[in-house]
Formats: sequence, C-alpha cells, structure tokens
Amino acid sequence: MALQRLLRKKTIAKAKSLCGAFCTVPSSSFATSVAPTDNAKQPQLPPFDYQPKPYNGPLADEIFAKRKKFLGPSLFHYYQKPINIVEGKMQYLYDESGRRYLDAFAGIVTVSAGHCHPEILDAILEQSKLLQHATTIYLHHAIADFAEALTSKMPGNLKVVYFVNSGSEANELAMLMARLYTGNLGLISLRNAYHGGSSSTIGLTALNTWKYPIPEGEIHHVMNPNPYRGIFGSDAKSYAKDVQDHIDYGTSGKVAGFIAETIQGVGGAVELAPGYLKLVYDIVHKAGGVCIADEVQTGFGRTGSHYWGFEMQGVVPDIVTMAKGIGNGLPLGAVVTTPEIASVLAEKIQFNTFGGNPVCSAGGLAVLRVLDKEKRQSHCADVGSHLIGRLRSLMQRHEIIGDVRGRGLMLGIELVTDRKEKTPAKAETAVLFEKLRELGVLVGKGGLNGNVFRIKPPMCFTKDDADFVVDALDYAITKL
Repeated sequence: MALQRLLRKKTIAKAKSLCGAFCTVPSSSFATSVAPTDNAKQPQLPPFDYQPKPYNGPLADEIFAKRKKFLGPSLFHYYQKPINIVEGKMQYLYDESGRRYLDAFAGIVTVSAGHCHPEILDAILEQSKLLQHATTIYLHHAIADFAEALTSKMPGNLKVVYFVNSGSEANELAMLMARLYTGNLGLISLRNAYHGGSSSTIGLTALNTWKYPIPEGEIHHVMNPNPYRGIFGSDAKSYAKDVQDHIDYGTSGKVAGFIAETIQGVGGAVELAPGYLKLVYDIVHKAGGVCIADEVQTGFGRTGSHYWGFEMQGVVPDIVTMAKGIGNGLPLGAVVTTPEIASVLAEKIQFNTFGGNPVCSAGGLAVLRVLDKEKRQSHCADVGSHLIGRLRSLMQRHEIIGDVRGRGLMLGIELVTDRKEKTPAKAETAVLFEKLRELGVLVGKGGLNGNVFRIKPPMCFTKDDADFVVDALDYAITKL
C-alpha cells in the first residue's frame, strides 16, 4: 500500500507539472484511467508529399524569451514547451526542426481552405502587387465583388454587408445595429457562449475565464440549451421558456436582441438543443428584438450539413456575423444584415479603416471560390461523419470519454472521470493534450473546465487524417 501511495503521488506530481498554471489536479484524479498496454503500436502520420523549407531563424527558446519581455502578459500558449511553428501546408504545420504536425484546430478554427492554399495565395499576392490599401472613401472592385459573392450565399433579405477585421468587431457592430434599430438596450446571450474579448463583446461572452470585472451594460445570460449537461437535456421548449422568463422578469418587456452560436466554439463544441433557435427567435421578435447568428466558427460549410450553422435550426436571422474561416487566416470579418437594419447606421458616419481592404477582399473572394470549387461542404459532411463514427466507437472502449458531439468538421470530445456525475477530467485532459502533441496531433481545448478536445481542422482534412487522430487518441488514453 505504501508503494502504491508513493506511485500515485508521483503520477499526480507529473500531471501537475504538465498542467502548469492552467489547471489543478484533484486528489481523485486518474480513477478512471485505462491500464496501459505495452505492446500498443504507436500510430504514424499519414504520408504527405511536401518538403518544408530549411529554417534558419531564431529558435523557440529565444522567441519565447523575447515574447515574455515585449508582449503583454495576458498572452497564453499551448504546451509546456511551446512549439515554434514556421511553415504550414494545407492541413499540416511544421516546426523549426522540420517536424510535421496534423493541425486539427486550424489556427483556432480560422484556416478553412488549408494553410497557404495556392489559389488564395495567388489572389492575395496579385492584389498586393497592384494596391495594398485605399479605404472605402475611394472605389475599388474587390470589396464590391466580395460583398456580392458573400450575399449570394445568404438566405432571405440578408443583402447588405459591412466588412471589419475580426469576430469581436463584427459582434460589436451587430450589438450597435440591434440597439439602434430597435431603440432598446438589453441583449440576451447564452451561458457558456463566447462572442469576443472587446470591452463590449466581453459582456456577451459567458465564460468567467474570458471576462474581466468591468461594467457590461444590459446583458442577460440565459440557460445554455446543452443536450449533454443542461438540466433539461434536449428539451428545447423548457430552455426557450427560460428566455421568456428573463424577458418577463429581468427587462422592461422589450429587448434589443438575442445572439447565439449554433455550435458553441470556445464553450466546447456544444450543439444547441434541436428546435431551440426557432422557438427563441419567435419570443425575441415578439419582445421587439432582432436575432443575431454568430457564424464566426460554424460558417462556410464547416458543419457539412449546411453552409451556415443557423440553417441547422431552420431559422433566418436578422443579422449574421462572421470571421475566421472567411479569410483563411487573413484579418477579416463581416456583418450581413437586411437593408432596413443597415439603414440605421446611415444616421451618422460608420467607418472602418481596414474594413474591405482590397487585399483582404481579394483573398476572401478567393476563399469562397475555393470552398465551392473543391466542394468542401460535402467533404466536411463525409469526413466528419466518418470521424464522429470512429470517435463514438472509441467512446465505447474508454470510460474517460463522456461525450462526442458536433457536426462535420466541428467536433468536441468531452473527457470526464465519472460518466454518471460527468465530473470534468481536468488533469487527464492536460496529460492527454501533451501526449497528442508528442504523437504529432495539435488539437484545441474548450469548455469552462478545459476538458473538451476541440477537433476543427482545415476543411481539406482527409479520412486518413481522421483515422490518425482517433488512433492517436486511443493510444494516448491507453497509455494514460
């Protein structure tokens, strides 16, 4: 018994060293770990016909030291020994030594078509040679061509575009539109949501890890319709009633609007209860508000079943915000709305210096064309279905996997130490996270407790890549 206690202490101490400042290891950790199989074969990355260029720049330690000295202390990094990523090609990344990694997180769900996609690069380079910047006080065809192509993808009367530089900016502009158009102040968002980190959008965000103690204005956070953890399971009507209750008891009876992701991203790939948005949109419209769909992560065919996430719920929003995948890595975002709502901004001057920059517009238009040409939406449906099927099979073998969820190439794997209690496996997630990196897989983490692996790769991700992710996770859990 004494020897067992000693080994246990050493195991927990090792986990703490791997977690760093981002998690704590409870004394009950590792209760559900699977016994290691010594003869398990370590999976290998799928072959990929590309040779990275030799890297002669500064190494990771030097860069990390300079970063700590000159950049803000709020920046965080993944992994105990941060990786110096120097090159990317399609779904793969390369570090300073030339080692290849499978990017299963797409630069935080930003690289849609693939790292350094040649057709998108050509469009960016050709425009950069002609004109890098002029702003919208002059005419340029790139912004108009891009807006036309983007609105052609939208349903209903969503026909007016405002270009910005990020998802936070897009959501902040949507907040402004909603309040001006309705004449109301209160906005409703979901618990567990992430809508940005600016001083305004931080109010919409409902995860304490991302919020500073500042005034947030009239923001109401309603119950998260989470089929896995929510108290009503998949009962959309009960969650919708909570929205009505908030309007009845927490407002004047009128609100400016409601905003939601269809699959919560930072919150851990949480798909909303079926039918929820349709019920809530009706409630919000009756209260004088508009409905905003945050498509920063779910847009552009990533979910496979639909081009936009909100289409999964059978609704048409009044305002749609987007960023990330729209530019495949370019600093680009957009707000699309109706002519009636857009007209309220004409009461004053609304201007964004870099919104619709010709280089970003040319790149954004190229992204839309590539996604269509390469049929990436149907590809996401096909590969995503294969991946989620394999993950659910893996779930049958490993008790630590509490839930597998999502659609297309926007999936989440929630890890727990007790399936019945759904106790977050914080320490185990940290250990597995490091192990996956060692095996060559880069994934994201999400959820309030950081116990959800986020699998959201570039949309050129293949079935062989999917198999490697599952095999690597299987190997890592088995060795836990």
